[in-house]
Amino acid sequence: MRRYQHNTMRNIDFSTYVSPFTWRYGSNEMRQIFSEQHKYQLWRRIWVALAQVEYQAGLVSREELADLKKNENNFDIHRILEIEKETRHDVVAAIKEFAEKAKIGGGKIHLGATSMDIVDNADMLRIKEALCLIEKKTKNVLSLFSRLIKKYADFPCIGYTHLQPAEPTTVGYRLAFYAQDLLSSLTYISFVKKQIKAKGMKGAVGSSASYSALLRNSKMRTDQFEKLIMQQLDLEPVLISSQVYPRQYDVIVLNCLTYVTSSLAKFAGDLRILQSPHFGEWSEPFGKKQVGSSAMPFKKNPISSEKICSLARYVASLPNIALENASLSYLERTLDDSANKRIIMAEGFLAAEQILMSAGKIIGGLVINEKRIAFNLAQYAPFAASEAILIEAVKKGANRQEMHEVLRSISLVAWQKIQSGQPNPMEKLLLENKRLKKYLNSEDLKKLLDVKSHMGDAPERAVKLVRHIKKINEK
Repeated sequence: MRRYQHNTMRNIDFSTYVSPFTWRYGSNEMRQIFSEQHKYQLWRRIWVALAQVEYQAGLVSREELADLKKNENNFDIHRILEIEKETRHDVVAAIKEFAEKAKIGGGKIHLGATSMDIVDNADMLRIKEALCLIEKKTKNVLSLFSRLIKKYADFPCIGYTHLQPAEPTTVGYRLAFYAQDLLSSLTYISFVKKQIKAKGMKGAVGSSASYSALLRNSKMRTDQFEKLIMQQLDLEPVLISSQVYPRQYDVIVLNCLTYVTSSLAKFAGDLRILQSPHFGEWSEPFGKKQVGSSAMPFKKNPISSEKICSLARYVASLPNIALENASLSYLERTLDDSANKRIIMAEGFLAAEQILMSAGKIIGGLVINEKRIAFNLAQYAPFAASEAILIEAVKKGANRQEMHEVLRSISLVAWQKIQSGQPNPMEKLLLENKRLKKYLNSEDLKKLLDVKSHMGDAPERAVKLVRHIKKINEK
């Protein structure tokens, strides 16, 4: 068997089109799962499992089975592709190449099977492998989020709604938004892993007619035959299939990936905003030799976050293709899903994985500019206290409408100062206002202006989420 390397760029022919997923996006581990080499290894594994059970049923001899096992990993992809040029059928080409190597058992390869008994079961094995890798990396990103959430659970910052300053929150609580979304995605991954099933061994239209004919004079029932094969593959077969496993499973899987990627695209989008100099609160880690712009040497662009957002849009487009495959595959099966399925499943997983990898690097080195956060908080948090001040003043006898006008006037003056680049004078204006002093003393006002009195129980809930993530990750 020739070895096909996917782990270095040196083996790539850059004189022809090369997909970015071949080398730029995703890991070698994920590329290996969706490699041609792994595909053919799985096909061989399924053929040998089929022959093993057919041996038990008396349909394959001991010598034939031993020969197939001996040559299970002895395949030549170039030879398979040469044969495919003649047959114009990839599975038949792989059968013929296997038979060339297995001189004794070659005549029994694929006995009773249809192509999709091999292809679909192999595809489901790859999907399950890839889901496990996505699950593992999602847990890793959640762990990284947890550390930051815990560290900054009670670190106050100004909240923004409509991209405008609103009320105080905490850095940890904001980070908990994204972690909670990702945690929901992790739960859905677990659900999908249990929900999706393989085709099993059911023949050309899912009726198992060919296997029933094979086993007619055998003591083995058709359902036992399928069960024994699928146990070797560690796959659970679906009860009802056509020629293929239900194509809605592909929709479910790709939607699952969009839940993961959209969670991180939300984080990356917010980070891009917070990294802009006007906010200046968070920023991506930036390497010493990293270049932000070819024209503007001073730039520190959030390129990793932008990459996440870009790839997430691509992943979000893929479930629509899978949905059409599911709904437009007529009767027991048409082949119009095959070409795009070779692309969307592999690239969907590779893109999702790259997003997780990029997010992990960002979160692991996320720069939290505490001084700028404190500055922005000092500039805008006093406005959030106006409602509480209004309520307390009225409770102590003030006219609600009069106090509202006082606070509105003070707020407008303070806002104008901020707009001209000066510090927020609102606290000073409140403490000096004679009409307010009739109802609230300095101590009352300072207490109401304290940002901690406007954060609610956000810190406690952020920490509670950390505990929940830890519990889920330990399972």
